[in-house]
Amino acid sequence: MFVTLLVIFIVTLAGNLLIILIIRMDNRLHSPMYFFLANLSFAEMSGIITVVPKLLTTFVVENSTISKTECMMQCFFYFFIFSSVFLILAVMSCDRYLAICHPFRYTPIMRHSVCIHLVCACFIISLALILYPAIMLSKLPYCGRVVDHFFCDSAALLKLICINTILLKLYGIIASVFILIIPAIITVISYVFIVYTVIMIPTSKGRQKTFSTCVSHLAMVTLVFGSAIFIQVRPPRHYNLEKDKMIVLVSTMLAPLLNPFIYTLRNQKVKDCIKDVIKKTKQKI
Repeated sequence: MFVTLLVIFIVTLAGNLLIILIIRMDNRLHSPMYFFLANLSFAEMSGIITVVPKLLTTFVVENSTISKTECMMQCFFYFFIFSSVFLILAVMSCDRYLAICHPFRYTPIMRHSVCIHLVCACFIISLALILYPAIMLSKLPYCGRVVDHFFCDSAALLKLICINTILLKLYGIIASVFILIIPAIITVISYVFIVYTVIMIPTSKGRQKTFSTCVSHLAMVTLVFGSAIFIQVRPPRHYNLEKDKMIVLVSTMLAPLLNPFIYTLRNQKVKDCIKDVIKKTKQKI
């Protein structure tokens, strides 16, 4: 398990870092879609860094403990970063909607300054929604000392608190509406209009070419939102901690791991840019 997770961790970091560097180095990728992709890669890479290194130590250290401060920091950064991922994916959906449904208005609207503001808004909204429960979790009294999870998950921490946590749980539900449900709705609505626009294109080649720009993003959206919604909306009688831990582990590791492959294997422009960078590097050597 240690070797498997270590390999996944290294490949994930290398793949997402490669995407960021390629987008940064090649002018052909200096467009809103790839700007959002670079920020998505950065967020997902940061997300697994908050969890995996500590998880790996539990396989090699007999006494796998974590301080309360470190635990609170891990919990905060995990939910802050992956909440930002949901919001960035929703912004990318709107970007694809404008590019396909309103191509003549796309360039004037999606200026570089607007893209920067949108990404900043994703992180600020996520921070605003996650900061309060993170502070409360650090201040509440704990009766238990064993976190029954592979990281400091908020649900596992709530079980250790001595007092009633109904208000904190209620806030968590409200926050999940803004972080998960609303971005999912925005994404679905965007793709409804995108599919309608694509269907109206007269030629099959034109339809295929237009929709191909959305396939990679749609695959990532399905993976990220699907796993998160599955965990959040199940009835309490179907709750199983062991299964939940496995689902969270897979979703935490799988999406950042597949992100580089989904966006490179399905995108000819990115593959061409990677080949050109490799050729230039070989020539310099």
